[in-house]
Amino acid sequence: MRLHASFRFSGILFLSLVLGVSYAQKLRPPAYPLITHDPYFSLWSNTDKLTDSPTRHWTGKAQSLEGIIRVDGKAYQFLGAVPTTYEPILPTGEVKSYMARYTMDKPANGWEKSDFDDSKWQSGPGPFGDTPDAKTKWVNSETMKDGIYFRREFTYDGKADPSKLLLALNHDDDVVIYLNGTEILDKKGYIHEHIYLPLSAAGQKALQTGKNVLAVHCVSPRGGSFIDVGLVNPVTLSSVTPAEQTDVTVSATQTKYTFTAGAVNFSVNFLSPLLLDELNVAARPISYVTFDVRSQDGKPHAVQVFFSESGTVATNTIGQEVVTKVAQTGSLTYQVVGTEAQQLLGRKGDNVRIDWGYAYLAAPQQTGNQTGSGLSNALKQSFISKGQLPASGAKLPARAAVDVALAAVLDFSNVTGPASRHILLGYDDLYSVQYFKQNLRPWWNKTGKISMGELLQTAETDYSRLRQKCTTFDAKLRADAQKAGGKEYADLCVLAYRQSIAAHKIVAGPKGEILFFSKENFSNGSIGTVDITYPSAPLYLLYNTTLLKGMMEPIFQYSESGRWTKPFAAHDVGTYPLANGQTYGEDMPVEESGNMLLLAGAIAKAEGNANYAKQHWKTLTTWVNYLKKDGFDPANQLCTDDFAGHIARNANLSVKAILGIAAYGQMAAMLGDKATAESNLKTAREMAAKWQQLALDKTASAKTHYDLTFENSADTWSQKYNLVWDKLLNMNIFPKDITQKEIAYYLTKQEPYGLPLDSRKTYTKSDWIMWTATLAQSPKDFQALVKPVWKYANETPSRVPLSDWHETTDAKQVGFQARSVVGGYFIKMLEGKLVK
Repeated sequence: MRLHASFRFSGILFLSLVLGVSYAQKLRPPAYPLITHDPYFSLWSNTDKLTDSPTRHWTGKAQSLEGIIRVDGKAYQFLGAVPTTYEPILPTGEVKSYMARYTMDKPANGWEKSDFDDSKWQSGPGPFGDTPDAKTKWVNSETMKDGIYFRREFTYDGKADPSKLLLALNHDDDVVIYLNGTEILDKKGYIHEHIYLPLSAAGQKALQTGKNVLAVHCVSPRGGSFIDVGLVNPVTLSSVTPAEQTDVTVSATQTKYTFTAGAVNFSVNFLSPLLLDELNVAARPISYVTFDVRSQDGKPHAVQVFFSESGTVATNTIGQEVVTKVAQTGSLTYQVVGTEAQQLLGRKGDNVRIDWGYAYLAAPQQTGNQTGSGLSNALKQSFISKGQLPASGAKLPARAAVDVALAAVLDFSNVTGPASRHILLGYDDLYSVQYFKQNLRPWWNKTGKISMGELLQTAETDYSRLRQKCTTFDAKLRADAQKAGGKEYADLCVLAYRQSIAAHKIVAGPKGEILFFSKENFSNGSIGTVDITYPSAPLYLLYNTTLLKGMMEPIFQYSESGRWTKPFAAHDVGTYPLANGQTYGEDMPVEESGNMLLLAGAIAKAEGNANYAKQHWKTLTTWVNYLKKDGFDPANQLCTDDFAGHIARNANLSVKAILGIAAYGQMAAMLGDKATAESNLKTAREMAAKWQQLALDKTASAKTHYDLTFENSADTWSQKYNLVWDKLLNMNIFPKDITQKEIAYYLTKQEPYGLPLDSRKTYTKSDWIMWTATLAQSPKDFQALVKPVWKYANETPSRVPLSDWHETTDAKQVGFQARSVVGGYFIKMLEGKLVK
C-alpha cells in the first residue's frame, strides 16, 4: 500500500477556519524536501517511507542522514535506510587512485589475455580522461582514434560469491571489458557517474582464485573522455528495526514525519526557513531538525535520539578524504567535516556536488545532548548498545567520506508528556561563485567577517521565532494558492516553493548588490541562464522582486561591461559555479531578449514604477531594436524549449518578441517618454495583427486554433504560454478571443498526465502548462488543465525532485529535475497581484 503525504496544515487551525480553507487534499510528492538551501546543500528523500532508502543529494547520489530512536533500551530506525557499502575487490578511482598499465596506440593481438606482456606499456594512475576526476590525461582527438587500452592485475581470494559481484563503471564513450581474456561487457554510449552492473555469467566463469587481469578498451569519438572500471562486492550492514511511520506532511518550508516506536509517539520536522521577506534569513545555509516525543500510555519511558550526517555531504564522490573538528560558540556545540584538499571553486558542471567548504552539525548545550564525529558505524553501534556516543578518542585522521559521520545524541531522559529538542545543520561554502574571475562570498557573509559559528548562534537565537513564522507563512501560502486556483493547484505550489529557491544561491556582488544565481539542474549546469530566470520569475515577482533583479543583473552587467557585444541578450554567464561568460554553445537571440524585456516590464508592474528598467535603459533599447528587426518572424533557432530542437517561424516565440516590444513601450510610458511608448506599442499591435493572419491554422474550415509555425501547411499546434504576459501586464496587444480559442482547443488535446507542449511530441513542460492555464477565463478550465499535472506529480514513477519535463502518457520523467523553473507555478497567484 502506497503511503501518501498529507499536504495539510496542522498547528494553527484557526487560520483554516478564518479563511475557510480545507487542508484534506493528499499528494504524494515524487521526492520529499528535507534540507533545501542551494544547489550544493540540498538533501531529499526519494521514498514515501523515510527508512526505505538513503537520503540523497538532488542529483541522486547518496548523502546519508540517519536517525535512530532508543525507547526503553530498544533501538528503532526512523531516518534513512542502512546504505549498501561496496567492498572493493578491484577499487575504482571513485574510492581511491590506482596504478595501471596503458597505451593509446592499438596493441598487438591478445592484449586482453592474462599472460600478455605489457611491460612496454606506460604506467600511470587511473582513472583516465579529461575531467577533474581523471588522474592520467586522455583526450579525445583526431590523432587518438583508437582510444585507450589499459590493464589492471588483482587478487581474488575466492570468499565472495561471484554471482553477487558487480562491475563498477563510469565511461565516456564506448567500452569493452575483458576478464582474463574473456569479453564480459560491451557497452555503447556514455554515462557521467559510477554505476554498478551485475558481473555477467561469462565474467563469473572467467574469475579465478588468485591472480586476475581486467583489460579495458574505451573510445571517445566525440565530446569528453573518461574511463574507470572496478569490481566490488555489495555488503549491507545489519539493519535496525524500523519505527512505524504514521504520516508525512509537506508544507512550503517544512517536512514533518510522525512515527510510533515502542511506547512513544514522536515526530521529526525538517525546517528550511526560506522566508523571502527576510533575505538575511533566507540566505542562511542553516536548517533546523526538531524532534517532538510523547509517551503513548502516560507512563515514563527512557528515550534517546541519534542523528548522523555522512561526510559525503561535503564531497563530490564517496572516496574523497575528509577531516573533522569540534568547536563551540555561545549556547551551541558543533561538529564540522570537509575535504582535506579544499579545492575552492575547483569543480564545475551539472551532475556534481560540492567538495570545498564545510558541513556543520550543531546542538544546544543542554543536559543530555552530545555531539561527536568519527567512523559512522562505530557512532551508530555505540548508540544502539549504550544510548550514547563513544568517548572521544584520538583525532580521526583523514578518511574516505563514506566512512565518516557527524552525529548528535539527544537524551530526553524519562518522557511522559510532550518533550522537544532540536539540532541545526549548516554548510559554509566559503566562496560561492566566481564572477568574471572574482570569487564572491555568500550573502550571509558578504563582509567576510562573520564566522559560521556566529551564524549558527544567530540561527539558534532565532529558532522559536522562525518556527512560528514559517508555520504561519506555510498556512497562508497554501490558503492563497487554493483561493487562486483550487486544491490541486495549492498542492503543486507548496511542492514547488522550496525546490525553486534551493536551485539558486544568494551571493554578494562586486558592488555589494544581491545576485541570485540559478543552476540549470540536470539540463546542462549553466549559471544565470535567462531562460531559467524567465519561467522561474513568478515566484519572485510575487514574494520579492529583489531576487528577480538579482537573477537578471548578471546578464545586464555582462552586456554593459563590454564582455558581451552582441545586440541581443546572452543565454547564460557560465557553468555553475563559474560565471565568467556564456558557455552554452549557441545563442537564443529572440528568446533571451524577449525574456529580459518582459521580466523588466513585470518588475515595473509589480513595483509600480520603472526605476529598475531605467538603470539599464540603454541595454533594453538595444535589445528591443533587435526584436523589432528580427523578432517577429524568427529565423531557424532555439527557444527555451531547446530540447525540441531548432525551428523557424515559431509562432509562440514571435508572441514573446511582440510582447517584449510592448513591455518596453509600457515602461517608456512609466518613465514619461510618451513618444517612445506610443511608437513601440503601435509596432507591437501591428505585429499582433499580422501574427493572427500568419499563425491561424488553415487546414480546417473551423479555424479552431493557431499553428506551431507561421503559414504551416500541416495541422499543427503549440501552447502559446507567452501570451500570458499580455494578460498579466494588461497590455491588450492581442484580442482576448485568441486565448479563449486556444484554451478550448487545448482541452481537446490533453493526455492523462497533462497537455503536450505541442503537436510534435507527447511530452510536456509542467511550468508552461501553468502559464497556459492562467490564460483561461474560467476556474473550471484552469483546473481542467492543472489537475493532470497534479496527477503526474502524485503518480510519476520517477522518484526524483519534481521534474518539469515529463511524458503525458505515462508520467515518466523525460529529463531535468530539481530545477528552479517550478517557480513558474506561482503565475496564477501572481495574476491576483498584478491584475486588479
